[in-house]
Amino acid sequence: MPPEPPVIEKPEGPAPTELVVEDIEVGDGAEAQPGATVDVHYKGVEFDTGDEFDSSWSRGQSVAFPLARLIPGWQQGIPGMKVGGRRKLTVPPELAYGPAGSGHQLSGKTLVFVIDLMGTN
Repeated sequence: MPPEPPVIEKPEGPAPTELVVEDIEVGDGAEAQPGATVDVHYKGVEFDTGDEFDSSWSRGQSVAFPLARLIPGWQQGIPGMKVGGRRKLTVPPELAYGPAGSGHQLSGKTLVFVIDLMGTN
């Protein structure tokens, strides 16, 4: 039974300029390695507004991704996480979708993700 979807409060203060990794709950399963494929449930919000822009929870199922295909903030922030854990990543634009004007709707934005690691291989 997957955990409940996370509630992400609108962040306070200035956006960080570095990746911030916070364990909300430490898992006790296998540890995600750099370059692994991870099965995750996640929710992402914009730092400035707290508005949700993506969520596997809203689709009703977790998603498996090769870490190498994800934004740098995930590539750096997920390894070391253990299955069953929940981690919050606050990702500056340089480690997300690049500076404003990079062609992605989230370019130039600091993003906050809460990620539940369901599996890794």
